[in-house]
Amino acid sequence: MATSLTAALPAARPPYWTPAKRRLSAADPVLGAIIRRHPRIAMASRGDAFHTLARSIVGQQISVKAADAIWARVRAACGEMSPPAVARRRATTLRACGLSQRKVEYLRDLAAHFANRRVDQAGLAQMSDDDVIARLTDIRGIGRWTAEMFLIFNLQRPDVLPLDDLGLVKAIGQHYLPGHAPASLMKGKGREQVVEVASCWVPYRSVATWYLWRSLDPVPVEY
Repeated sequence: MATSLTAALPAARPPYWTPAKRRLSAADPVLGAIIRRHPRIAMASRGDAFHTLARSIVGQQISVKAADAIWARVRAACGEMSPPAVARRRATTLRACGLSQRKVEYLRDLAAHFANRRVDQAGLAQMSDDDVIARLTDIRGIGRWTAEMFLIFNLQRPDVLPLDDLGLVKAIGQHYLPGHAPASLMKGKGREQVVEVASCWVPYRSVATWYLWRSLDPVPVEY
């Protein structure tokens, strides 16, 4: 499941949020009940592409609490989360924040991609979902899940279904496919069942995913 984040830029609610809630509630009573239990919150993006991707690298494969603590130390060490600021920091300084050597390498490579404009926010915003995923997964340390989180939270694309997200799969098992272990729903026939459950959420599978996360953790996720 996606991790929490604070940043300097103001959060913005997607313009499609209200119509998406109405359509999803009408199409899926189970999801509609979850939506009604969370009436005053919505997905938010902080808007900065480098910040979002750097935070996702820091948080990979560790708990939310650990990720938040390391992220705070990285931000303090860098002064600001920008490509030049990260590139200026010694690897030993970043390691001292709690990052693994591999994550230090990933962060520095990400900074280089932004510094030389091989990746830029405006360009990503003009791409299709598939092209964004292909472009981002060329960067070391960024896999499909991270690229999908970027699509959902930063670009606010409305119809992303992150099939490799444990939180989503766990929530679908809990609400729609009881008796199925999350691991069994992430491959083969189980994966097909998840896709089938989600078919009625098109074209707002990002919104459905966000509310299913809320059913497990009421604290809103922000990148």
